[in-house]
Amino acid sequence: MNGVGMSRSQLVAEHLPLLRRYARALTGSQASGDAYVAAMLEAMLGDPSVLDESHGPRAGLFRLFTQIWNSVSVNDDAEVTTLPMPPERRLSNITPLPRQAFLLLSLEGFSEEEVAFILGTDVAETRRLADTAGREMAAEIATDVLIIEDETFIAMDLESLVKNLGHNVVGVARTHADAVALAKNKRPGLILADIQLADGSSGLDAVNELLRTFEVPVVFITAYPERFLTGERPEPAFLISKPFQPAMVSAVASQALFFQRNSRNRTPKAPAA
Repeated sequence: MNGVGMSRSQLVAEHLPLLRRYARALTGSQASGDAYVAAMLEAMLGDPSVLDESHGPRAGLFRLFTQIWNSVSVNDDAEVTTLPMPPERRLSNITPLPRQAFLLLSLEGFSEEEVAFILGTDVAETRRLADTAGREMAAEIATDVLIIEDETFIAMDLESLVKNLGHNVVGVARTHADAVALAKNKRPGLILADIQLADGSSGLDAVNELLRTFEVPVVFITAYPERFLTGERPEPAFLISKPFQPAMVSAVASQALFFQRNSRNRTPKAPAA
């Protein structure tokens, strides 16, 4: 095999595990997902030029897989509803194209531009699809939301967005003390929290205090994400940069709820020692 062949084989081997994960989440079963991946590999072996690497090899593989997936009529087969895990069953209820946009953005971490390339659309349509996915998922896992944000207009924007997604806002806290008091009283199912509050208190500290008493998914929003993504300490699992796009807040909030299997049936935890 020549150097080009070796390079292509290594490329596929490097990205295949994540592509298989995506295929399984998209189709609803390992067997079905692997069948689509196999079909993609056959197409690529038959004609290597079908792989468009203009946005990088990984995006190219996902684009080719998407073309295979969208060209086969069984992609909406009833098998997608027979999944073992409750969060996956919720995801299966999202219509196919928004489901793809949601997974590519939230699960696989592609940028909006890369997702547009993978799906063969544009950025505006990608945002619309992600927003649709957020709305459809919210209908499945609607919950009570606490907003921790000291900037009035941003808090109003978040409150409107959360309500439009079908959630209920139980309160808006502007300080660490307010956040702790509201959360302990209302027990929200989701928290949207600014990290740095105007009075000098920390939304991150407030959330850490709350997580010692009950489990809840949290989405952090900050103008300085680089301060919290250094790799030198535990990082927030869900982090959104200011200024934010509404579609991104929708997708990430839905993702946080999606992967929190017990978001509706939380049990108190003993305080940390």
